[in-house]
Amino acid sequence: MGALSPVHLIIVLVIALLVIGPGKLPETGAALGRAIRDFRQAVDGTQPSEIPPPAPIGPAPMQAAAPMQAAAPASGGTATDDTGTTRPS
Repeated sequence: MGALSPVHLIIVLVIALLVIGPGKLPETGAALGRAIRDFRQAVDGTQPSEIPPPAPIGPAPMQAAAPMQAAAPASGGTATDDTGTTRPS
């Protein structure tokens, strides 16, 4: 009677999804995880610097790609076209 079964956990998750919403559920879970970690640190007496920081949540930010520069073939040399064949310049 005192233990939580998987059915109970599913019911709690469905209610949380309805109350919080699907967009805010990951943020709420992350905040809850941070709160539990901070509580454990306070109880254990460990410093935050002893524990590695958590991985970021969500997609990684996109970085701007470096512009590509086309190399001009040297005069009198050979060049390679898109198909991989060489031809005289």
